Amino acid sequence: MTARLVVLVSGSGTNLQALLDACADPAYGAEVVAVGADRGDIEGLSRAERVGVPTFVLKVGDFATREAWDAALAESVAAYEPDLVVLAGFMKLVGSAFLTRHGGRVVNTHPALSPSFPGMHGPADALEYGVKVTGATLFVVDPGVDTGQIVAQTVVPVEDDDTVESLHERIKVAERAMLVDAVGRMAREGFVVTGRRVRIG
Repeated sequence: MTARLVVLVSGSGTNLQALLDACADPAYGAEVVAVGADRGDIEGLSRAERVGVPTFVLKVGDFATREAWDAALAESVAAYEPDLVVLAGFMKLVGSAFLTRHGGRVVNTHPALSPSFPGMHGPADALEYGVKVTGATLFVVDPGVDTGQIVAQTVVPVEDDDTVESLHERIKVAERAMLVDAVGRMAREGFVVTGRRVRIG
């Protein structure tokens, strides 16, 4: 039984590409059945189209309210009957309609070790604070900002001569590997969320 993945992107889609590459191996246990975006004409959509994966675009500005966009996004994703929804560099927060429909099956990555350094500037905040290690977190999306239950984490050492850019680049590499590994395990073995804990298998 192959798990159905819908991946949402906002940009170049490097995490999406890593998932597409992994899914090319039947042993991985998952298939990307659709890719959605909040803007058109991005490389993430092109990556999907090149391998024949259906795509859809829903721009917030095309809807009267943020809630209407969120409900439409929930519908569009539901049409592909996903087992798991992966936010891969998706730069919009999903809302209550989306989480009512898909909650508990939506995962996202954050470029820091949660609960440290939430929000948009994880690598910069970690560097400024002077931590010796940071990393990336895969979590189950909830109504908060980077507050959901933690699925997986990977550690990245902070070097003395790091800039925000060099640190973020190393975090992204580690994040991709973690995402591919964890999503594959969730697909093949299933997962259960109990309280704050996520158990795979």
